[in-house]
Order: sequence, then structure tokens, then C-alpha cells
Amino acid sequence: MLSKKTKYALHALTYLGKHKAEGTVLIHNIAEEHGISHKFLENILLELRKAGYLGSKKGKGGGYYLIKEPKDIPLSRVIRLLDGPIALLPCVSLNYYEPCAECKNEALCGINKVMAQVRDETLKILENKTLQDILEGE
Repeated sequence: MLSKKTKYALHALTYLGKHKAEGTVLIHNIAEEHGISHKFLENILLELRKAGYLGSKKGKGGGYYLIKEPKDIPLSRVIRLLDGPIALLPCVSLNYYEPCAECKNEALCGINKVMAQVRDETLKILENKTLQDILEGE
């Protein structure tokens, strides 16, 4: 399951995408619209800014804005940024691999093989879906 942090990030990105033409958006507006703690949302937006998805402006007329086009923000990257691995088991993770303590031989492990297929199919979808797909679905 996605963490609340990632769900809130997707809601925030969607809000910013919908209001892209308006320029900057106040954290307060996003937090109020989606019932998110202001402080929690602020930390999420800072992570997204550091990752290069958002820009920010201080002072009057300040706030956050998308610096990438929605079509250039893959869901897989947002999820990995905030939640870490997409794979359900560490032994099949592409970016966060760790051997399973219970497994004597990964090459002969049926669970490993099935979970690798699940990872691959999930990645096929998430790497080809972007913020633009969410915006078009609303």
C-alpha cells in the first residue's frame, strides 16, 4: 500500500497540476483542500522540491509550483522517492535489494520468482503512468 505521505504527495502534485496556470499555490490551500496537516505537507513539498519536481517562491505571491510538465513526472519516481522500493520483497527490489534471511537459495525460491513478476508488471504500469494521467482521470 502507498503510505499517507505518498498519497498526500500525489494529491499535492495533482492540485499543483490543476492550478499550474495560476503560478504559485500556497501550502495552506492544498492542505485545506485535502485535509492534510500543514507541517506534514510542508515536509512533503520540500522533498518534492529537492527532487526537482517543484519550485518555490518566498514572500508576497509566494508558494509552490510545478517545474516539470505533468507528463514528465512518472508515478514510479514519486513513489520511490517517498516510499522507497516498489517491490513487495527486498530480494526482488531493483534499487533496494537485500537477501531474505529465510531463503536458502533465491534461484530456487518460488516466492522470489512470483514476486519478481509482480514487481515487473507493477513497474510496467507505474513507469508508464504520470501525473498527467491522474489529471486526465479527474
